[in-house]
Amino acid sequence: MVARPRSPCGALLPQFYAGRDIFITGATGFMGKVLIERLLSTCPDVGRIHLLMRSKKGHTPEKRLLQLKQSQVFDIIRQQNPSQLDKLLVIEGDVAQPGLGIATEYLKQLQEVSIVFHSAATLKFDEALSAAVDQNVLSVLRLMDICDTLPNLQAFVHVSTAYSNPERYVVDEKVYPSPVSLSRLLALVDVVPAPMLASITPQYIKPKPNTYTFTKAMAEEAIRSRASSYPVAIFRPTIVISSLKNPYPGWIENLNGPSGIVVAAGKGLLHVFCRKPDAKADLIPVDIAIDTLLAVAWETAVDKLSDVRVYNCSTIENPTTWRDFETGLKVYLPEYPLDGCLWYPSGSGVENRYLHKILEFFLHTVPLHVAEYIIRALGVKMKMSLITAEQRLRAMSDVLAFFALREWQFKNDNVQKLRARLTPSDAAIYNLDPKTIDWNEQYKNFVKGTRKFLLKEKDEDAEEAKRHLNR
Repeated sequence: MVARPRSPCGALLPQFYAGRDIFITGATGFMGKVLIERLLSTCPDVGRIHLLMRSKKGHTPEKRLLQLKQSQVFDIIRQQNPSQLDKLLVIEGDVAQPGLGIATEYLKQLQEVSIVFHSAATLKFDEALSAAVDQNVLSVLRLMDICDTLPNLQAFVHVSTAYSNPERYVVDEKVYPSPVSLSRLLALVDVVPAPMLASITPQYIKPKPNTYTFTKAMAEEAIRSRASSYPVAIFRPTIVISSLKNPYPGWIENLNGPSGIVVAAGKGLLHVFCRKPDAKADLIPVDIAIDTLLAVAWETAVDKLSDVRVYNCSTIENPTTWRDFETGLKVYLPEYPLDGCLWYPSGSGVENRYLHKILEFFLHTVPLHVAEYIIRALGVKMKMSLITAEQRLRAMSDVLAFFALREWQFKNDNVQKLRARLTPSDAAIYNLDPKTIDWNEQYKNFVKGTRKFLLKEKDEDAEEAKRHLNR
């Protein structure tokens, strides 16, 4: 492989993004919001940022954009340079619709776009195959069709997942052969009735364990096999968690994966979860992932790639373990307790699945069902039924167990080369280096951020939460 040149001093990322129009799908998601924030805060001269949005829960795309601008993630921008938020523009559409459901007037609006980030996807592991294909595979093809019409496009970056090939324990930065042909898959979901498709799905997607990883792998194959006239890259982050530093230490806004465990354990609902204690937990702070993503788009455009390049965004250079994660929760949840705990945050992980199920029944199912009946008898109203909470807790534990009982080695040579290519000025702004993570500090901020940003609990209530915990 020919060595990639180091960037000249003038080829800084903020200069690269200056004046460029960007198109983003998945902008209202956890990673999407941080992507927008980093573009606006580190690239003051960035052009217009077009956001694909659909109507949802009775709110129009325009209303959702106004709500997005009020998000806590943009607090610093609103304080220091609020006009930056005027660069956010709606593109009304839906990844599940033909042509993304984008009307002609919006297609005209996209003509100046030179960088596309595609991060919209369904994250449900148990999604029906047809829906997962529609949102994770067909959406890519629909978007690439639109990209074919953009005369100024210089980089298309697809956000995949490092776990698109979970049956491989060593994962290189390449697109692996798909488990089935794309044409046959599309024909299958088009003609087979939903009940029959559901019954054959587990066997059909083997060796993939669920429709999420299966369709993410198929999307990568669709990108690799589809000819394009513009440079394309695939970005694969591992398990994305709260931020290291930007926009704030510990910023988190979703309940997926480890953050769900933090909330459940912190509220006293979770007392046991399934994990291999010394297995590497490949957790990546969201700001490191997004800074890497921004650099990937820059390199993709600068190198004018003719073949798809894959970037594995991993903490292989500075690993932590599930034992470390568990210890962090045991130390910091009592120190920074969540409001209204039902029980003292306690418990631990076990490696044996059967033992886990037994303990789960006696420590989660039975106590929460009993508590639910008592609460009902007392006439106390709660935001969520404890029985519903227990069901969600069980589903979340099952999903996390898949990752916490296994260990992967994600090769990240392309990311390391990209990091080495940045100028010192770039590296001072964009952190692509997992070696900068102090895991003890990260877990502390994860807990504090969950309390402050995810649950919106007030700092002035922290002392009362401690008193409640110690009663």
